[in-house]
Amino acid sequence: MSKLGDLGAKLYRGEVGYDFVGKRFIWYGVSILITITAIVGLAVQGLNMGIEFKGGAVFTTGKTTVSDVKARELAKEASGHAAIVQKLGNGTLRIQIASLDTDSANDVKKELAVGLKMPAEEINADLVGPSWGEQIANKAWTGLAVFMVLVVIYLAIAFEWRMAVAALIALIHDLTITVGVYALVGFEVTPGTVIGLLTILGYSLYDTVVVFDGLKEGSKDITKQTRYTFGEIANRSINGTLVRSINTTVVALLPVAGLLFIGGGFLGAGMLNDISLSLFVGLAAGAYSSIFIATPLVVDLKEREPAMKALRKRVLAKRAAAAAKGESAEDEAYAADETPQIVAQGRAAGRRR
Repeated sequence: MSKLGDLGAKLYRGEVGYDFVGKRFIWYGVSILITITAIVGLAVQGLNMGIEFKGGAVFTTGKTTVSDVKARELAKEASGHAAIVQKLGNGTLRIQIASLDTDSANDVKKELAVGLKMPAEEINADLVGPSWGEQIANKAWTGLAVFMVLVVIYLAIAFEWRMAVAALIALIHDLTITVGVYALVGFEVTPGTVIGLLTILGYSLYDTVVVFDGLKEGSKDITKQTRYTFGEIANRSINGTLVRSINTTVVALLPVAGLLFIGGGFLGAGMLNDISLSLFVGLAAGAYSSIFIATPLVVDLKEREPAMKALRKRVLAKRAAAAAKGESAEDEAYAADETPQIVAQGRAAGRRR
């Protein structure tokens, strides 16, 4: 067995573990700091909306040796507007210029052909109206709202409302960070970005639901035992799925990183940049929030219940009594033949998954 696999087995059996729940206020602080940075970046710098949302023209040239900097200057001289130029992997250029109508686009196309020293027929011009982008944005917002409502309803039914609230907060946390990163790095927001944002919604919830499932099984009949508090059971649930979360996240991030850094960076594929950045940031933020945000939030909400408060008092009292006798609470529990249900249930849940 590999070292990682051995660690995973020990985490699963509860032989080792990290106190994620106990240190939750540190993670809350880190998330608040990152979220504030993202919001400030969004407010100060704003999003670099693509031509699909602002309206204008997109020119795709034939193969050329002209640099993107030179092409940007030519486009500005021809149109009188600032242009966004991307050099594509096959040696062609993608030139975006906002606020152009059909007649202006034809004139700009002719001037670009002269400046780039190629026939005008080798330059393809596509006009995009701002109403089209507005329709995409409205449909994206509608899809996002419907998705969140359905997720909350499902989680409230399958688990409980506290888990639904925690998952929703974690999801908003992931989306805010992703959009904030877009504002900070200045990447263009295109329909590909919208696709990427909608795609990460499911990824953001995947690890969260896995941990919640283990927590649901582990906390069944929790008040009938006095070995663990709810927070401790939640912490064991996180540790039990930690290696699995890391493995699935890394496997998902590797191809996305390839798209972002190789496809977008070296090959100059613009659409790959738009989709892969949102996927990369969203996947990383989703893995973080499922471990450090969602489950600790459930603990904070759950331990406000009178039954959980009473359980905590009983557990602490039993440990204090065991310490006074010079033995551990674990020894006393086994001496009293108290069945460690959460261990057995957690393992059963793991086998089912």
